[in-house]
Amino acid sequence: MSGRITSAEVARRAGVSQSAVSRVFTPGASASPATAAKVRKAAAELGYRPNVLARAMVSGRSRIIGLVVAYLENHFYPAALEKLSNALQTQGYHVLIFMASQTAKNIDTVVEEILDYQVDGIIAASVALSSDLAQRCKAAGVPVVFFNRTQEGHGSSAVMSNNRAGGRRVGELLVAGGHKRIAHIAGWEGASTQIERELGFREALSAAGMTLHARAVGNFVMEQARDAARSMFSGPDRPDAVFVANDYMAFGVMDVLRTELGLSVPDDVSVVGFDDVPTAGWAAYDLTTVRQRANLMVEKTVELLLEQIENPDAPTLELFIESPLVLRGSARIPNDWTP
Repeated sequence: MSGRITSAEVARRAGVSQSAVSRVFTPGASASPATAAKVRKAAAELGYRPNVLARAMVSGRSRIIGLVVAYLENHFYPAALEKLSNALQTQGYHVLIFMASQTAKNIDTVVEEILDYQVDGIIAASVALSSDLAQRCKAAGVPVVFFNRTQEGHGSSAVMSNNRAGGRRVGELLVAGGHKRIAHIAGWEGASTQIERELGFREALSAAGMTLHARAVGNFVMEQARDAARSMFSGPDRPDAVFVANDYMAFGVMDVLRTELGLSVPDDVSVVGFDDVPTAGWAAYDLTTVRQRANLMVEKTVELLLEQIENPDAPTLELFIESPLVLRGSARIPNDWTP
């Protein structure tokens, strides 16, 4: 046969109604196993593929989720995005990934493009939306869930680690380890993750009567974190411990400390990161870090988004996932430390 095969032709070949063909190829619709087998056999013989766009126009649902992310260099995000895509696909949704920079103007432009695709929902990972655009999404009936980020006044659901508690736990560890010159290399200062991690970290130091010995900004960029480490640790009054705002930067910091400056980790300097990406467990780094529980974060993000797609009146929620401290060899661990 030549030309585009229709569902009517599949129905005739399978000996069923056209509506039965539609049910077989509609996620969530019911069809008996026998009917489904006949329809799929006929479809395979004819080379039929359902017209997803036409079905979306009829149903008002595209079954497409727009996923916008600012950067993929951080090892946490590629793995998390893969988990999000897989979780949504098991629910019958397809994912369109859009890249955006950290600037509000660029992010808003990208989200405008996403809305043009008639998506059913948006997941914003590591980005923030302007309040105007957040309201536009809401008015269009397109729910937004923030992943690993929160934003005041956005009126959308968000799922993130308890970054403040994680940062506080890092500070408590370094204080208990007897460190006196404790430093911090921050990520991008506009990120809620950075703000909360540093806030908790400083709270722990303050509770012990201490303040930051040194601070620099790495912006979640590897080379900037390396430059920060070179500057921070080259002088005579160098820190004896540093909390780096994520693992990706911490790897670069450790490389500089050991290979360029000849310092021992953790004998000369304790290093702690945040995320617990797979590389953190490699023998080359053996990084003490705070674990972001990506599987649970993804599960809750998908649950919230699908609930709001099905029930537009569902309340928005902010969920904070507890993040355990993972002890490895890059930091001095007190003998009486309780994880």
